[in-house]
Amino acid sequence: MDAVVKPTDRIDALESLLNERYSVRAFLPREVPRDIIEHVLTVAQRTASWCNSQPWQVLIASGEAKERFRKAIYAEAASGGKDNHDFTPPREYVGVYLERRRESGFQLYNTLGIARGDKAAYAKQALENYNFFGAPHVAVIHTNEPLGIYGAIDCGAYVANFMLAAQALGLGTIPQAALARHSGLIRKHFDLPDDRRVVCGISFGYADHAAKVNSYRTSRAEVADTVTFLDK
Repeated sequence: MDAVVKPTDRIDALESLLNERYSVRAFLPREVPRDIIEHVLTVAQRTASWCNSQPWQVLIASGEAKERFRKAIYAEAASGGKDNHDFTPPREYVGVYLERRRESGFQLYNTLGIARGDKAAYAKQALENYNFFGAPHVAVIHTNEPLGIYGAIDCGAYVANFMLAAQALGLGTIPQAALARHSGLIRKHFDLPDDRRVVCGISFGYADHAAKVNSYRTSRAEVADTVTFLDK
């Protein structure tokens, strides 16, 4: 007789994946087998979307293709060129949002031994985004321009499910809005049509658990801080 799967078992599995997942900033050089990557993609493809439009398109660069892309985007980022976002980034972080951002940033810098206020070291660490933190694979998520912000929102849901599927299969990930700062370069490098809009990147592979930079975890707000119940 087949074992009965309890609802609590299912939510426990999801909660475990969410608690385990973190932004990996050091990867082992070992490539992920193609069948495992395709399994992640198959699971993520079940993501819900507006009118089932499934607006995400995914480019995955590995091997020599990844290295060519890395060199191109790193060179542009290191040159201090003008940002080229397709979607307007946050205008400003204020209040609790600024506090959370600072907490996360200082956790990273403290773990790496970067002194508070060392802007040169901050900038150097930020450039590691464009080395994909040593990941053997990088995905670029892009959508169709006429779908506007809702296409981007659907891609965000896809990114979350991609990362959970990867976590379930023993992989580490880091979602990177930083790559979208160079959307024009990405379109040119990969010969994308003009109507494609870059949402973000995801560097992924096998996490280097021995790396100090992977040793800290960010906090989460309490439900009471983010949810209002209305009963009457």
